[in-house]
Amino acid sequence: MGPSALLCALLLAACCCCRRAAGVPGEAEPPTPELVEVEVGGTALLKCGPSHSQANFSHVDWFSVHKEKPTLIFRVRKGQGQSEPGEYQQRLSLQDRGTTLALSHVTPHDERVFLCQGKRPQSQEHRIQLRVYKAPEEPTIQVNPLGISVSSKEPVEVATCVGRNGYPVPQVIWYKNGHSLKEEKNRVHIQSSQIAESSGLYTLQSVLKARLVKEDNEARFYCELNYRLPSGNHMKESQEVNVQVFYPAEKVWLEVEPSGPLKEGDRVEIRCLADGNPPPHFTISKQSLRTEEMEEMTPEDNGALVFESARKEHSGLYQCQGLDLETMASLLSDPQELLVNYVSDVRVSPAAPESQEGGSLTLTCEADSNQAVQFQWLREKTGRVLVDGPELRLHGLKREAGGGYRCVASVPSVPGLNRTRLVHVAIFGPPWMTLKERKMWVRENAVLNLSCEASGHPRPTISWSVEGTAQERDQDPQSVLSVLSVLVTPELLRTGAECVASNSLGRNTTAIFLELASNRSTGLSTSTVSPSVRANGTSTEKKLPEPESKGVAIVAVTVCVLVLAVLGAVLYFFYKKGKLPCGRSGKQEITLPPSRKSEYVVEVKSDKLPEEMGLLQGSSGDQRAPGDQGEKYIDLRH
Repeated sequence: MGPSALLCALLLAACCCCRRAAGVPGEAEPPTPELVEVEVGGTALLKCGPSHSQANFSHVDWFSVHKEKPTLIFRVRKGQGQSEPGEYQQRLSLQDRGTTLALSHVTPHDERVFLCQGKRPQSQEHRIQLRVYKAPEEPTIQVNPLGISVSSKEPVEVATCVGRNGYPVPQVIWYKNGHSLKEEKNRVHIQSSQIAESSGLYTLQSVLKARLVKEDNEARFYCELNYRLPSGNHMKESQEVNVQVFYPAEKVWLEVEPSGPLKEGDRVEIRCLADGNPPPHFTISKQSLRTEEMEEMTPEDNGALVFESARKEHSGLYQCQGLDLETMASLLSDPQELLVNYVSDVRVSPAAPESQEGGSLTLTCEADSNQAVQFQWLREKTGRVLVDGPELRLHGLKREAGGGYRCVASVPSVPGLNRTRLVHVAIFGPPWMTLKERKMWVRENAVLNLSCEASGHPRPTISWSVEGTAQERDQDPQSVLSVLSVLVTPELLRTGAECVASNSLGRNTTAIFLELASNRSTGLSTSTVSPSVRANGTSTEKKLPEPESKGVAIVAVTVCVLVLAVLGAVLYFFYKKGKLPCGRSGKQEITLPPSRKSEYVVEVKSDKLPEEMGLLQGSSGDQRAPGDQGEKYIDLRH
C-alpha cells in the first residue's frame, strides 16, 4: 500500500469514529424493541420505556412504524393525549398518568413496531414490537371419497385438513394410528398452503398424499394444528377418518349361519366371504347326489344363499367361487358340508285304535330321522306324560280312556327338534251326554240357541224333539256338538226341549227346561239340576232348598214353644171363666165376637230339611214328604 492510500484509510476511519461520537441520527443501529403480545380483539398496553419520572413524559409523540416508515398517531401535551386522524383515531387512550398508551380491539394488521419520543428535558426514544395471536378454529378433515388402490405407484391423496382463521399461520402435523407422518420420497408427501383473509387472519389447507397397503384399510388418520398464544403453545386435533383401501382377494371361504346343529324349519344362510376389497363376484355350488359334480346355484346380491325354512333336502356339500372383476382372477373355497337334522314321518300303529270296554290296546310309535330318536306318550287333554318309549300299553279300558293320545319323537342332541302324532282311541259304547238335564232362563219371543254335546263309538247322531235350525260340528272323532236355534214360545216354555243322541249300540238324552227370566226376579221357587247328577245316569235328582244354620232352627223351635205356651194360657183362662167345659161331650166354640172369630189363626212355617222336621211334627207323628215345605196351621176355631 502506498503512502497516499494509507493516508486515505486513516482519514476514513477517523471520520467514522467522529460520526459515531457525534451521534448522528439514523446512522447508529437502534436498540432491540420491547416485545408486547396480545390476542386478536384484546387491548395492547404500550409503555413508553422503563420507569421514569412523570415529568419526562409530559411531552411525547407516538408513532407506528410500517415498512420502516414512522407515522404519527398520538400526541401527549402536558399529560393530555390527542389522537391523530387515521386508522387508530378511535382506538387509542392514555393510562397510568400518561405513561402507557392503550390500543383496543387489536387486529392482525396491528402487528408492527410502535415508537414513542419524549421531547423534554432531552430527546428520548423507545421502540415496542407488538405481536398479535389468534387461535385457529377446530380443524376439519375430509377423506378421499373414492378410495385408494394398493396398485397405485405414486402417492395418492388420502385426506385434506383445513384450519380456518388463525394468526399467525399454524403448523400442521399428520398422524396415522397415533404416529406422526414425515415426508418420505415416493411414499408420503404433505402439501400445505395458506389463504390470507381480508380480516388479516389465515386459513391453512394441508393435503396428505401417500401410498397405502392392504393393512391400511383399518388405519385411522387425523391432523393436528400447533399454534402460539400469549399464554404459551397450544394444539387442536381433527377427528379421525378412515380411507377405503382397495386390494385383490387372496382367499375365499364359506360360512353358515346359525352356527351349531341345524334342524328342519330353521332359517339358514350360506354366505361367501373373501379377504379382498371390494369383495369379488361370488357363485355358490352344491354337489349333486346323482352325478357327484358341483352344480352352480344362484345366490343373492350379497353373495348369500338363504333357506327361509331349511329341509333335509338342503343337506349336502357346498363350495364358493370368487371372481375378481379387476384382475379376473378366480378363487375357490374349501368344500363345506351342510347338515339339516330332521325328524319326519311319525307313524302310530294301529292308526285308528278301538276296543271294547275292559279290553286292552298297544300303541306303537315310529319316526324317520338322521339322529337317534327318543319317544314319549302323552294324554292329549291333560298333557301328562304316560310313558317314555315308543310303546304304550293300555289295559282294562273304560269309556273314560277314550280320546286323544300324542306320540312325541325328539332328538336330544338337537335342541328343539321334535315331531308329534295324535291318535284317537275309541271305546265302543252307547252315547254319553255331557249333561243329563239343563235349565235355562229365557225371554219369551226371543231366539234361543240350545246346545247338546254327546260322545260315543260309533260316533253318535243327534236329533231334537222340537223344530228349529240345527248345526253340528265334530269336537273329536267320537264327539259331536249340536246347536239348535229356536223361537221361545209358550208351547216351548211348557214342553221344554229334548236332545237325543243315538248310535248302533244305544241312545241317550239331555232334557232342557226353560223358565222365564221374569220369574227368576220375583224369587219363585224352582227346581234346578244338581251338579252332582251324573250326565248319563238313569234317574234325576231335584235340588233341595239350601239348609239353614242350626241357630235359625233353635230360634224357630223357641218361637213354637212360646206360641204353645200362650195358647195354653188362653185355654186355661177360658176354662176358669167357665167358657170352656172340660171333659164334656160334644164341641164347644170359644165365645168370641163373631167378627173376630176367624182372625185367631196361628201359622207356623218352617223351611227345615227333612232331618230337622222332627222338631215340628204334630202329635200324630205323621212324616212329611221331602217336597213338603213344612207348613203347619193350628186353627183355634175348632
